[in-house]
Amino acid sequence: MILSDMTKHYPELSQLFHALADPTRRSILSRLAERPARVTELSGPTGLRLPTVMRHLAVLEDAGLIVTAKDGRVRTCALVPEALAPARAWLDEQRDLWEARLDRLEALAMKAARESME
Repeated sequence: MILSDMTKHYPELSQLFHALADPTRRSILSRLAERPARVTELSGPTGLRLPTVMRHLAVLEDAGLIVTAKDGRVRTCALVPEALAPARAWLDEQRDLWEARLDRLEALAMKAARESME
């Protein structure tokens, strides 16, 4: 398997996709897309215990998708939207690659269809 240039330039893609793979973490990100929130606000809808939510938040923070700030005993989380840029760029690269392959396949199929009609 050949690694793309994008994969070489963004080695954190695995960490980013790992963070996005979990539905609880995606739910947290969706909530933070609205506005920053306290950890306790984020844990409520999940139905998970606070230590479990904290582990999810650590994964998101390690991937650079969120930042946290502590003010006294209150920890607030905020989304870092630009952290998704490497994943978006890699997905765009993959889409371009597959569209080009499908275009070539379509051209080959059209050529074969024309030749079979002759």
